[in-house]
Amino acid sequence: MSLIQPLLQDEAFLQDVQDAAADAGALHIWWLGQSGFLLQWRGRHLLLDPYLSDSLTTKYAATDKPHIRMTERVVAPEKLGFIDVATSSHNHTDHLDAATLGSLLAENRGLRLVIAEANRAFVADRLGCDPEMPVGLDDGVRAQVGDFEFTGIAAAHEALETDAQGRHRFLGYIVRCGPWTVYHSGDTVNYTGLVERLKPYNIDVAMLPINGSRPERRVAGNLSGSEAAGLARAINAQLAVPCHYEMFTFNTESPEEFIAAAAGLGQPVRALRAGERCTLQKSVNGAVTSR
Repeated sequence: MSLIQPLLQDEAFLQDVQDAAADAGALHIWWLGQSGFLLQWRGRHLLLDPYLSDSLTTKYAATDKPHIRMTERVVAPEKLGFIDVATSSHNHTDHLDAATLGSLLAENRGLRLVIAEANRAFVADRLGCDPEMPVGLDDGVRAQVGDFEFTGIAAAHEALETDAQGRHRFLGYIVRCGPWTVYHSGDTVNYTGLVERLKPYNIDVAMLPINGSRPERRVAGNLSGSEAAGLARAINAQLAVPCHYEMFTFNTESPEEFIAAAAGLGQPVRALRAGERCTLQKSVNGAVTSR
């Protein structure tokens, strides 16, 4: 099977990140595959849940659940020596990858890592890092990390799960930078109260999984395409961007369901190719446009 080629890859991708910095008044977003995104705001860089290795393909190669890659890697993590902040929304390897985050920590000595507080011991063990290093959040907890403000939002993958202290093991993040508010849901389905939680944030961009939930996959599921479109519309997101597809053959869906459902709801969307940039501008009345 031929792998899907990123729109921009390796040096071309890095050049695009450098070129985007000239448009400092805009918010720049690149999809890195799976649930990984790079955000650039006024020369600062945030990586959301990056998976930039073949860890899972290697781990499951000789099992009855092979993780066969669909899309070539956008960029090697060791090439990203300009990252200020990175996140892990939960402990699954495509969201907490030691190969990716280890390289990023080595290349970015001042990098701050945002995690779910409930996962601190697990994160430290997997990454071999100082347990005090990450910034831990929980549902409703806010922290300023460099130029980015984070608020934890409980995620249900597929259920809400907490540790013995009642802290959530799966999170999404509300990210604020300048006039922008971004919601990265992590892995989640919709649950009672989520819409009411999110609406007051006046979200500009919602990054939502669309791979759905199928028992035969034997992994925890997420929003389907139509469910993701419905959630974006219900929270009045100005733009919705799909993710968590076209990485592994056993756990993917076409974005067409999401795009069609969003069109029927009047929900603006932008489905990116891996390595593609979305540049956002905001008018004086708060309307968001993308290019």
